[in-house]
Amino acid sequence: MRKIIITGGAGFIGTNLALDLLGNPDNVIVVYDNLSRKGVKSNIRFLLGQGFKNFQFIQGDIRDFNLLKQVVSGADCVFHLAAQVAVTSSVDDPINDFETNASGTLYLLEACRKKARDAFFLYASTNKVYGDLSNLRIRKLKTRYAFIDKENGISEEQQLDFHSPYGCSKGSGDQYTRDYSRIYNMKTVVLRQSCIYGPFQHGNVDQGWIAHFVICALSGRGITIYGDGKQVRDILCVYDLIRAYKTLFEKAEVCSGSIFNIGGGKQNSFSLLEIIEIIERITGEKIKYSFDRWRPGDQKVFISDNASIKKATGWEPEISGFKGVEYLINWVRENPGFFSQGKK
Repeated sequence: MRKIIITGGAGFIGTNLALDLLGNPDNVIVVYDNLSRKGVKSNIRFLLGQGFKNFQFIQGDIRDFNLLKQVVSGADCVFHLAAQVAVTSSVDDPINDFETNASGTLYLLEACRKKARDAFFLYASTNKVYGDLSNLRIRKLKTRYAFIDKENGISEEQQLDFHSPYGCSKGSGDQYTRDYSRIYNMKTVVLRQSCIYGPFQHGNVDQGWIAHFVICALSGRGITIYGDGKQVRDILCVYDLIRAYKTLFEKAEVCSGSIFNIGGGKQNSFSLLEIIEIIERITGEKIKYSFDRWRPGDQKVFISDNASIKKATGWEPEISGFKGVEYLINWVRENPGFFSQGKK
């Protein structure tokens, strides 16, 4: 039996990851979450309602060091997804952001060092560790911005520039995770994730923008776009991300100490306006939107160069942006109870 811990496991990535891993009866899955984020209570109710005998849920905070030591004891793998996830919230409350993302990650790493030193440890980092990329040359096209020089996107060689409190806190966890491999010889991997989307995502105006757009489109609500809507992200379906997680776990010995950028890549890059057009085409619903000022640290273009992770593991995205958004739309339509009245 393999004991696998998923911190933040009631979030949308964690829920999808747990469901996938629970399909293997040799896995014992422990979801650790404080249930603070909107929507995650419905996710954990769903997981608990599936009747898996190899599933355990522990409600706890990522800053509770003593509880973490108990939870990770004897673990074979730790997927660290627990985080404060919104740039806007980090600006409003930088102390909570730091304590959750930076201190929480350090507590978890140290708990693993003491109680599960041989476990594989994957840290879900972010493209925000690269800052706003304002030093890169871009051009403005009809519906999007585009890099002039970065034909294949942003690689791991790009200079770090944390820029926002969120970037600072996630970047701290990013670097601690790498250093625990260097100093303590632990099997750690950092994934600097681009825009991830998929089922069980309770997107809102602060985070999870594709799901937010879909939910608004299907409920007839308007959308506020911060900036001009031409900012570009490479989008990655959560199913492809989970495939990468599992591949890295299986290749832990070879990939230990690595940092990888991961996203949909150039072929799955879209502007906000282009995603709105795709959602309208699939749903047949016209989306009303208005514009507001740019958010601090927002990148006009971010596209992941997946070359490093492909070289190390053979992984690359398989689900196209259009098909993935269609999956999400169908899931939201089939599961309206997850979003009724925006309840937790």
